[in-house]
Amino acid sequence: MIYTIEGLENDHPVRDMLFNLFPAEVTERVDTIPEGADALGVMVQQTGMENCIRVCCCRGGRQICAEKRTVISNDAVLAKRALTHGVKSAIFEAVTPFLDSVPEWGSLTGVRPAKFARGFLEQGYTPAQVAKVMTEQYHVSPARRALAIRSAGIALDCKNKLQPKDISIYIGIPFCPSRCSYCSFVSHSIEKAGKLMEAYLDTLCGEIEHTGTIVRQAGLRIISIYMGGGTPTTLSAEQMDRLLSTVQRAFDLHALDEFTVEAGRPDTITKEKFLVLKQHDVDRISINPQSMNEDVLEAIGRHHSAQDVLDRYHMAKEVGFHAINMDTIAGLDRDTPESFANTIDTLIGLNPENITVHTLAAKRGADQHDRVRNAEKQHIVRQMLDIASKKLTAAGYAPYYLYRQKFMAGGFENVGWCKLGYECKYNIYMMEELQTIVSLGAGGVTKLLGADGRKIQRINNPKYPYEYNTSLEKINAGKQAILEWAQSCEDSTVRD
Repeated sequence: MIYTIEGLENDHPVRDMLFNLFPAEVTERVDTIPEGADALGVMVQQTGMENCIRVCCCRGGRQICAEKRTVISNDAVLAKRALTHGVKSAIFEAVTPFLDSVPEWGSLTGVRPAKFARGFLEQGYTPAQVAKVMTEQYHVSPARRALAIRSAGIALDCKNKLQPKDISIYIGIPFCPSRCSYCSFVSHSIEKAGKLMEAYLDTLCGEIEHTGTIVRQAGLRIISIYMGGGTPTTLSAEQMDRLLSTVQRAFDLHALDEFTVEAGRPDTITKEKFLVLKQHDVDRISINPQSMNEDVLEAIGRHHSAQDVLDRYHMAKEVGFHAINMDTIAGLDRDTPESFANTIDTLIGLNPENITVHTLAAKRGADQHDRVRNAEKQHIVRQMLDIASKKLTAAGYAPYYLYRQKFMAGGFENVGWCKLGYECKYNIYMMEELQTIVSLGAGGVTKLLGADGRKIQRINNPKYPYEYNTSLEKINAGKQAILEWAQSCEDSTVRD
């Protein structure tokens, strides 16, 4: 799809919306449109205190146009937001008549739809009023708006219970026994990078100890810890014991409400490791089959069987963890709606406290072929997500958080489902950006939430283990920003 723009400085909203509507096509901005070409034209004109947005889409010799008007506010942020929404909405209305199916998230393209809905709730809108806005102004389907509004309500409840100095800790272990075909995270197979693990653990423990001192000095209160990856249980029992002992020694954990460790790959789990986790007060774990179909597991490069998942789950129950999450992915190669339904039925039969249903996303930097293949899975993924929603709801699970990613099949979402009272608070805090998250380890991005609840200051750790392992001094120096941030928040509170 080629497009032209007139009167709009930033073409990001146009590119964003076109990718949402035509994920399998390459988009390109041009100066002029050849006669008879399939193309989109966007024109913005300022008239008094309004922007008039006109969008025309031509495909197959047919043309459809849409117009929107937005108020020019004195608040630059609000004005930009209104213009962006107007452009996206006009493009949506001009383009969707040409499509076989309409994206269920409508003209809402952000990764945090629940945060978007929560913004209206915080302004005093009722859930019914938010639903009306999402449908009439953003074209969101009834099923997706219901997901967003319910998750927004849970997030708002969590936010109201937070204290000003509450924070969470993330610890990253970027190693796996092997790399899954769908993975886009910074992770390394121990077959290739195992020699880096001991040095990585040395550096990580050094960062934890230094950060613990800073957190104490700042008077911050840790209420949740999440250890992810990669696969943290790639570490040996002895390595895990050393790491968790360092965490408990370095941080004041008297207010800790939740401690999660991902034990995602069943082929990394032993009872000895589970006992180490339990000994160090880990109360929530993830065992992630992604599928209970043997053909699918083989296709994605998993070195375990469906039976291994069942065995490790029962082992975890014997050890006595408070909550267990299990991940699935809709849209994996060789999977069908029928085999996906079997996966959901099997997991429900195990009765875990949490089941997370992801949508397959093409890897970051995926080539056009991969994006096209992913886009073609839209209808089958919709069936799978509908199956999961119906079965999980009937079994007593409810959605509590969600997020979207770029290059997702069908433009859908990832949803966390749980039994009543088993919401993973860290997932909500992190995805809804409700509090400061201090991240430790390679690729960690600490997000310091400003006193206004909106501005975020980031501290980035080196991305890859081999860089991280040689940068402890620089990493620790960067963490000093936590003290400066804490002081600025106190100053702001005093002024208010």
